[in-house]
Amino acid sequence: MKEHSQSSTKPAADSTIESLKLRADGQQAHYLKAGSGPSVVLLHGGASNSRDWVETMDALSHSYSLHAPDMLGFGLSDRLKSGYHLSEFVDFVVEFIKKLNFDTHVLVGHSRGGRVCLEIALRYPEIVRRLVLVDTAGFSRLARWGMYMGAFMYWLRKIMRITQPYPRFLKEDGKDKDWLCAERLPELKVPTLVIWNQRDPYYPISGAFEAMELIPNARLEVFQGYGHTPHVQQRDNFNSLLLDFLNDG
Repeated sequence: MKEHSQSSTKPAADSTIESLKLRADGQQAHYLKAGSGPSVVLLHGGASNSRDWVETMDALSHSYSLHAPDMLGFGLSDRLKSGYHLSEFVDFVVEFIKKLNFDTHVLVGHSRGGRVCLEIALRYPEIVRRLVLVDTAGFSRLARWGMYMGAFMYWLRKIMRITQPYPRFLKEDGKDKDWLCAERLPELKVPTLVIWNQRDPYYPISGAFEAMELIPNARLEVFQGYGHTPHVQQRDNFNSLLLDFLNDG
């Protein structure tokens, strides 16, 4: 395990990010695309969208082909009022990958997006070359403070009549409501980089430490400070670390 402070990664001078759409899993999806080279798919968290990754795409587009979809129910992609199960997010991303004719590739996911990446790597290891998980769901239950914050923001938007920016997350029959998967982590077949904020209010770092005991080929990088989004809060440092991990493969 390593601890990190700020560093610098400069964006590519000629970087251009395209805003595109395609149909995947029967619904229209929006995504951002930049660069050329080996493919990297970037999945945002459960209260965000593809724009989380814009500066990361700028920074890495000189060496990699980066695709960041708005997952179903988020951003400019289609949304079902009923909500989505984990399996539906997984099916969508796998179809998204197939539509873009990727071969093997890297999956990078934050929070609930990280849990989707985990599920794909467990189900379809043949299409995942490397895996990057950022303060991801699935290692531990949502912390009490995180539940309070989520409930507060939900009711605040209700009172102010602001449209909810993300869909409902549905529990599948017989599955854990927090999408926990610790018992399956030893099955992971790919090199895995786990990045975590030292003081995450939603998913405590203790879950990451426990996961390190279970994932066969993984390393943990800890960013100093408070928060749930190290890829945004310390973006230069994150981009540099991600680029090193990609180049190492």
